[in-house]
Amino acid sequence: MKRKIKNLIIFSALAILTVSCTDNYENINENPYEVNKTQMNYDAYSLSAAMVKMQGYVEPTDVNMSQFVSLLLGGNYGGYFADSNAGFTYKNFASYAPENGWSRVLFTDIIPNLFPSYVQVKTVTDDIRYLEIANIIKVAAVHKVTDAYGAIPYSKIGEDGSITAAFDTQKEVYHKMIEELGAAVEELTPYRTGFINPKADAVFGGSIEKWIKFANTLELRLAMRLSYVEPDFAQEIAEAIAIDPVGTMSTSSDNAFITVNKNPYRVVCYEYNGGDSRISADITTYMNGYNDPRRAKYFTESTFTQEGVTNGYYGLRSGIEIPSGDIVHAYSNVNVSADDHTLLWMNASEAYFLKAEAALRGWNMGGTAADFYNEGIRLSFDQWGAEGAEDYMNNDTDQPAPYVDPLGAFTYSGAISNITIKYDSSASFETNLERIITQKWIANFPLGLEAWSEYRRTGYPSLMNVELNRSGGIVDNDLKARRLPYPQEEYQTNEENLKTILSLMKGPDNMATNVWWDTKNN
Repeated sequence: MKRKIKNLIIFSALAILTVSCTDNYENINENPYEVNKTQMNYDAYSLSAAMVKMQGYVEPTDVNMSQFVSLLLGGNYGGYFADSNAGFTYKNFASYAPENGWSRVLFTDIIPNLFPSYVQVKTVTDDIRYLEIANIIKVAAVHKVTDAYGAIPYSKIGEDGSITAAFDTQKEVYHKMIEELGAAVEELTPYRTGFINPKADAVFGGSIEKWIKFANTLELRLAMRLSYVEPDFAQEIAEAIAIDPVGTMSTSSDNAFITVNKNPYRVVCYEYNGGDSRISADITTYMNGYNDPRRAKYFTESTFTQEGVTNGYYGLRSGIEIPSGDIVHAYSNVNVSADDHTLLWMNASEAYFLKAEAALRGWNMGGTAADFYNEGIRLSFDQWGAEGAEDYMNNDTDQPAPYVDPLGAFTYSGAISNITIKYDSSASFETNLERIITQKWIANFPLGLEAWSEYRRTGYPSLMNVELNRSGGIVDNDLKARRLPYPQEEYQTNEENLKTILSLMKGPDNMATNVWWDTKNN
């Protein structure tokens, strides 16, 4: 299948580049029709600055944005983190009643900040390498927004010079993003052995081949997201990626980490009020049951001092009446040091789990589901420097452990899943699907938004129900949150466009309505 599709999106500038005026004497001997050295240097700086700024919105590098998007939202709904600030109990995502100031952030802070930098890149360069990498970055950031809300403004942003814009349906957004990734891969492949300026690349140090591998893996992620709503189209895209000459991420050296000045997970989990988040009981329950060697890499041990409590990897339940005081900070924390200056975007392990699921579905991915699955586990262990991958992947007895709260208040009745680790080709489709998604979920830590999307798409991994559901009967405890409502600001500033898209939704603008690709559990 030919994957290059002409990009029809035309963006007008959302931000105007400004420079300081200079005295006339500097221009006396300059040809007004030629670009001078100062202008060239400015454009090079402007290009690098815009590219790096765009990269900061894929996995938010701003601490406050990261807290809302990656920890309070994605962390809770993805089963990785739980809120540990008692003041959050009655306004948080975990209890399905977030304030507008919380639920709007992914929408109002990503899109309006991402696109001006994207326009800036297009303004200061016509170098196809930078333009296509900017397209990849744009998709990497925006797909998280559409996954959370559904339909969003995308192809029409800036079309009439207005701040507001008409919405694209989620189907339109997904098809456009897949087109853009496919086109980017085809345009960049002739340059695969080359580099862009490393100052413009805080992720891969300028390597074009790594950007191509990332784009292919991201496109495969998007294709799998459509596996229930458009299975034939999803298969077509996945199989085309499987034979791409550059391919997907395949080794730990391909892993995508952005370099940051200060790790927001460290700030939020250690410095804010003694830590506003702690590790979720969901993921510790699975990893404790599996005796997973990666636990010491992911988590710190608990620090309870109560008599009779043996410390270990004890996560905190999400969606509870959060205990006040320092006791809540005794639960396990994320293991991130003050000198850790990287944030994960995507890893090679995910590429293999995506291929494993595709192969499970009978798609031609160039290998078996079992082989892809096992390689995904190996690469995750390699990424974290953990020993024992072979023993782990051949373990056919261990299951997720029941969650017993060290303090007794939040114990969860019964095990949440009985899925084992070792791949069993004779097992049912659903059993192996749960097995693949569960191990991908563990390997993708701490990418909570991706975990939430995959939970909604597949129903896996099985997660604990909340104790404190404050949705007023809107959100079903078993189905959990399916999307976020649009920000109140959209009703005030983009009302007509919003009304149009609301008329096409599957239900009301609330957290119980499924997004377009979320069809399995209907």
